[in-house]
Amino acid sequence: MPSTTLRPRAGSSAKALLLTILGELVLPRNAPAWTGTLVEALGRLDIEEKNARQAIARLADDGLLTGERAGRRVRWHLTPAACELLTTGTRRIYDFGAPDGVRWDSHWLVVLCPVPEEQRAKRHHLRARLGFAGFGFLSAGVAISPHLEREAVASAVLRELDLVPGAAVLRARAGDLVPDGDLLHRGWDLDGLAERYRTFIDAAGALRPANGGEHFAALVTLVHEWRRFPFVDPEIPDELLPAGWPGHRAKAVFDERHARWSPGAIAWFAEREGG
Repeated sequence: MPSTTLRPRAGSSAKALLLTILGELVLPRNAPAWTGTLVEALGRLDIEEKNARQAIARLADDGLLTGERAGRRVRWHLTPAACELLTTGTRRIYDFGAPDGVRWDSHWLVVLCPVPEEQRAKRHHLRARLGFAGFGFLSAGVAISPHLEREAVASAVLRELDLVPGAAVLRARAGDLVPDGDLLHRGWDLDGLAERYRTFIDAAGALRPANGGEHFAALVTLVHEWRRFPFVDPEIPDELLPAGWPGHRAKAVFDERHARWSPGAIAWFAEREGG
């Protein structure tokens, strides 16, 4: 994402952008949306009409949209599965980065699981699955997390990969030799994550939407870019983060811009829906 503008990152699919639109503009209305509205909305995000229509069809094939014909036009209803998916997703997006008021108790969740060379595929899956759950790796067979409540996730991954016989899951405190801060930097690329937050802040701050259509595009792009952070930020407790951590500022920018741009975006979308 360039530092001078906030736009959907290269490779953002029409389907992913459409899901963001549905979560932000359709789900709260509790009403269907016309094909033409969704196509025009995606067009505001530089998605060509053909790709926009394909995205709608794919979500219908996935069981997330059902079409209802009205003359020559079609309006699309969210299915119960879509409502559940989008409700969970939007809650996760809005809540991410907010302080939870819980102090870290200095305990680490440690997963010990050396995987033999001949099981290289399992090693890859283990790293990918635990990484997705926010674990950092001190070495190929040692993963850590400051969130003890993620033990159930780690145990489930080990069972599914049939790695329990050679594994152990521990709760531990750091000793004097390698303090908590060193463990943190060994396990995660905090510098890279901090840079991503600074890029987001700069790009969001540079955007100045002037009308309803621009407010719509700005809002959807803001949410679409912010929704990436829950997948790359392990939610390190404040007690471990360096002073001036940009993630806090990025959350404040997201909340402020979301509140500022939502009314214009909602009005623009509603106008295309006929009120």
